[in-house]
Amino acid sequence: MRYEELTIEGRNAVLEAFRSGKTIDKLFVQDGCKDGPVQTIVREARKGDTIINFVPRERLDQMSETGKHQGVIAYAAAYEYAEVEDILKAAEEKGEPPFIFLLDGIEDPHNLGAIIRTANLAGAHGVIIPKHRAAGLTATVAKTSAGALNYTPVAKVTNLAQTIEDLKKRGLWFVCADMGGEVMYRLNLKGPIGLVIGNEGNGVGKLIREKCDMIASIPMKGDIDSLNASVAAGVLAYEIVRQRLN
Repeated sequence: MRYEELTIEGRNAVLEAFRSGKTIDKLFVQDGCKDGPVQTIVREARKGDTIINFVPRERLDQMSETGKHQGVIAYAAAYEYAEVEDILKAAEEKGEPPFIFLLDGIEDPHNLGAIIRTANLAGAHGVIIPKHRAAGLTATVAKTSAGALNYTPVAKVTNLAQTIEDLKKRGLWFVCADMGGEVMYRLNLKGPIGLVIGNEGNGVGKLIREKCDMIASIPMKGDIDSLNASVAAGVLAYEIVRQRLN
């Protein structure tokens, strides 16, 4: 399986990437650089969802793979992002109630890839990630997903809380993982559902947690108090699968 080159360096290459419609996750620009070509690139970035970071030249020198960055480095997505509507359509085409993973700030690309793999195997119709403070669809994510990214649509949204509200109007219920919740086996997780998994260190944010209809805890019998985010996603996802099968 081939993966798209993710790092784009140099003014002409970066500008051409934007104008060709390539999905650019992040743009790094030399702080204080005001010349015309760089400002044109910044304007192109602001037309879409690209995150723009102004950094010292020394940072760009460290990031550069070629040594010829010319004050700009862009990171392109390894795969194109889907729309939330595409995920709902996938459920409709299968004649199934929607089952969607929503990830609140998963920053480790290995975790993101593993969760996408789990989502595919559990029969989820797609994954939703936030634009900021989260891993994008890099080559590491693609490889860790073990091919699942070819089959499981991933949508990127600006406001995860608003997306939850919008999906509630479409009939979905939401459950998030949190140690302070009800034991997952006691919850009704059937029907159209969104499974919310939080950040590796801090869990689900307060605002997102308040948007959820249910808070599920995973029974733990060991000496430590938390699971890796991708493992927690797998455990909860397969409780949803078990209830759907019944």
